[in-house]
Amino acid sequence: MTVRQLSLPELTDACQALGIGKVGLWREPVQEYGVEAAARLVRDAGLAVTTLCRGGFLTATDPGERAKALADNRRAVDEAAALGTDTLVLVSGGLPAGDKDLRGARERVADALAELAPYAGDHGVRLAIEPLHPMFASDRCVVSTLAQALDLAERFPADRVGVAVDTYHVWWDDRAPEQVGRAGAAGRVHTFQLADWTTPLPEGVLNGRGRLGDGAVDLRRWRRLVEAAGYTGPIEVELFNEELWARDGREVLAETAARFLTHAGEEAPE
Repeated sequence: MTVRQLSLPELTDACQALGIGKVGLWREPVQEYGVEAAARLVRDAGLAVTTLCRGGFLTATDPGERAKALADNRRAVDEAAALGTDTLVLVSGGLPAGDKDLRGARERVADALAELAPYAGDHGVRLAIEPLHPMFASDRCVVSTLAQALDLAERFPADRVGVAVDTYHVWWDDRAPEQVGRAGAAGRVHTFQLADWTTPLPEGVLNGRGRLGDGAVDLRRWRRLVEAAGYTGPIEVELFNEELWARDGREVLAETAARFLTHAGEEAPE
């Protein structure tokens, strides 16, 4: 998503040129290209798919809408398995129109996970619940903190349901470091994503993620925190940013890789 202006062939070429061996994919461009074709493309380029984004949106009260959401998430599991990734990221969904019951909405997420987790496990895919910043609670994600995400995940085996730790969404929460430890102790940190927090946020707020190093998040501290909790997997950078999307994608990818090393890479020993 950081370089969504690149087609999948352009993305794989750019990753090869920069020596980037892993990539997190989004469902829409994969579906447009064709799931099996996308799987062959990344495999032939020598790339591993870290995660697939995204499933979720599981808060509907209407039975028909709920059934559609469950069916779509099963397709997402199938797509993740075809791409060779073991992790599907879930964004829970917001409040249905006219609904004000956050707790009830989260319980509907739990009910959906009870149906989806066995299916995902049978396909070798883990579900990673991603908490989003509270400003998205009404329309996009009723799960706003790592604690809430873990309260849901811990109802299921750790090899089936865990959490996604995204600095953009959790950096502000003074309980988050404790919750990272909680997740790590149980083997439930299924993916770790970096983005910075810059203000003012743009209109609509969704596409306001800052380039690494431009904002308020201590990115290297977060990396140490997650790794100290036992996470040894890939670290993704996920930037929704209109200014970046308007630029040359290869340039943005190279810049992002360099900024990762500068602001979140391992420090050289003194």
